Amino acid sequence: MSEIQLVGFDADDTLWRSQDYFDDAQIEFERIVGAYVDLRDARVQERLYEVEKRNIALFGYGVKGMVLSMIEAAVDITGQRIAANDVHRIVELGKSLLRHPVELLPGIREAVESIAADFDVVLITKGDLFHQEAKVRQCGFADLFRRIEIVSEKDNATYARLLEEFELPAQRFVMVGNSLRSDIAPVLELGGWGIHVPYHTTWSHENEATVADDAPRLRRIASAHELPAAVSDLAAQAG
Repeated sequence: MSEIQLVGFDADDTLWRSQDYFDDAQIEFERIVGAYVDLRDARVQERLYEVEKRNIALFGYGVKGMVLSMIEAAVDITGQRIAANDVHRIVELGKSLLRHPVELLPGIREAVESIAADFDVVLITKGDLFHQEAKVRQCGFADLFRRIEIVSEKDNATYARLLEEFELPAQRFVMVGNSLRSDIAPVLELGGWGIHVPYHTTWSHENEATVADDAPRLRRIASAHELPAAVSDLAAQAG
């Protein structure tokens, strides 16, 4: 019997599109602020990220925290000159993000169905609770997951806690995701297995981790179509 017993899946940019919408919102944010300052001289991208990163501990991840950080950054970058109607435009950016329908990535439903036929699968995602719950409801295959966990952070402590609740040693767990920082590095450090499926765009914060290409319990694949075979390969290696 395979040593692998449980496969975890990230949600945003692993099951469905997410960062694309945030990138579009940032472009619109820069258009708004660009009416007040020179974007290059003001280092708008860098200053917004500095505010977002500083606020994670207060607001957590997700759209609402991003919008609050955008408003704070806009006030600072424009020297408090930003008009109320432009602050309202930033708020509307957030509402638009929250209304986006779920768009599954190509082949992901079939991949999860295939894997779920042989292994227990769980969904582990972070972000705003209401927004993530809404996306899970809309995705159309939430019933495949043994458990759905929406957490405030995805780090060593969180995965260790979840594995203890699952009554499963890390050596029998595979995590699938697009973020090295949140999906792969913590699980590998605990002794588990990881399948990295990079997305074409990633928030800067999620790039703040490195994992060696030749890490022994890691697979890197290009798309969801390769997932079932990658899980099978890791199961064989673990066994």
